[in-house]
Amino acid sequence: MNSPTPSHPLCPSADPRPTPAPGGPEDGPGSGGRRSRRRARTPDPRLAVDDVHVVDRPRMRTAIGGTVVGNIMEWFDFGVYGYMAIMLADLFFQTGNEQLDLILALLGFAVSFIVRPFGGLVLGPLGDRIGRQKVLFFTMAMMASATALIGLLPTQSQIGIWAAFGLYALKLIQGFSTGGEYAGATTYVAEFAPDRKRGLFASFLDVGSYLGFALGAGAVAVTHLITSQVWGPDAMENWGWRIPFLLAIPLGAVAIWFRAHIPETPAFEATDQTREDGTAAVADPAGVHSRKNVVGIIRHHWRELLIGIALVAATNTAGYALTSYMPTYLGDQFGYDEMTSAAATIPALLVLCAMIPVVGWASDRVGRRRVYGAAAIAGVVLTVPAFWLMHADSFLLIQLAMFLMAVPVALFAGPSAGSLPALFPTAARYGAMGLCYNVSVSLFGGTTPLISQELIHLTGNSYMPALWIMLFALLSGLAVLGLGMRESANRPLIGSFPSVESEEEARELVATQDANPLINTAEMPIVAEAEAVLEQEEMARA
Repeated sequence: MNSPTPSHPLCPSADPRPTPAPGGPEDGPGSGGRRSRRRARTPDPRLAVDDVHVVDRPRMRTAIGGTVVGNIMEWFDFGVYGYMAIMLADLFFQTGNEQLDLILALLGFAVSFIVRPFGGLVLGPLGDRIGRQKVLFFTMAMMASATALIGLLPTQSQIGIWAAFGLYALKLIQGFSTGGEYAGATTYVAEFAPDRKRGLFASFLDVGSYLGFALGAGAVAVTHLITSQVWGPDAMENWGWRIPFLLAIPLGAVAIWFRAHIPETPAFEATDQTREDGTAAVADPAGVHSRKNVVGIIRHHWRELLIGIALVAATNTAGYALTSYMPTYLGDQFGYDEMTSAAATIPALLVLCAMIPVVGWASDRVGRRRVYGAAAIAGVVLTVPAFWLMHADSFLLIQLAMFLMAVPVALFAGPSAGSLPALFPTAARYGAMGLCYNVSVSLFGGTTPLISQELIHLTGNSYMPALWIMLFALLSGLAVLGLGMRESANRPLIGSFPSVESEEEARELVATQDANPLINTAEMPIVAEAEAVLEQEEMARA
């Protein structure tokens, strides 16, 4: 960015903007996160102190806390379903072929991912129009309701084949709501976090995801233990299986309350104001600040979509293998019951939850690209040894195998919530995230349990799930390098003003903007009114 000369109309000494009244809503540093500053457009617009968003820490804590709590609730269900897949196969299918019953149960997990792209296509652009908070409230309410209703379903012995259809229908509702959940949650948290710590703060979202899995596993294990000890070994299958799903009622109520009280993001509010100004920058369909439909997103952001799809695929094939598929793998290959399978994976999930913020913090220091490179290497190198340890028929070695599998998952998940939304501009971020995340997780991540089990069934090779994970780890590394992923650590989000932690930092950033390679004001919502443009042209002629 070139520095203006002293006679430049946008120098601080000659700023054509009217001065806002003291004490007004546009007065003071940090207010720029809630609006767009109207000024004359020049080849290199200038950033002013009141453009920079200063993070309100209490507001940010409320925002991140409410989002994380909702994410815990969402992934609690996936954890419960994954850890009970073998039992649900007996309860809802009963074809006479145990292997087919298990495949049909895992298909119930997969069908929720079939509609996720449709949820993303509907809820993502809606979040770009009406706001992130409203859509996240809706997705949470829908998810909690569907999860609780699974616990009330009649089984195959009660209503026959209709039980399976009821299960699939509720999983489809869950999938649709989830199509707007993670894309919206990552967008929301990334837009609230300060630029220099976005990796750290956004990483707590994925902590919520895996903590939800761990809570789901714990709910299954504790329910299995209590019902079998108090009411006998058949109690879990007779009625105890309903309890973990019904826990979605109190958990969902808490999550919905939190979602109802989280604020809208400053980045969305600023971009929304920019659109209201009706400037040429917004009218440009290819512009940073223009809303885009699905066709526009694909046309203008295809490269970023491919990078996001590759990273999401690698993250979720490894993640779902560790969480949703591992109970089935341990039960089908080695005969462990639900309680033992849960006990084998819970410690690794808790360690994973502790690792993710550390990785997110590291991505702020060394960059997202380097962390993703380390994740790809870990996924290729560690997965086969982890599966080899599982074949040792030792509970302790299985624990070690789970920890090995957790390493690439942590390296992939740590930077994800901070880096994936940064691929896209604010005005189209929710819609683009909904598209890239849900297409990828539907085709590759959510189908991991089903495809892994089917690969073993077709080949007789119990290492096939490891090869599946390694394939996508390798593809993610190639995508980051080959498609030229932009480094987003410490940079403002595309289409947004910078976000900092203090007014002192805001003033320093503005004072050094000309020498700062991370600042590109052409991507920020500094817009021009027609009158200001004419005024500038007249000044230039004079």
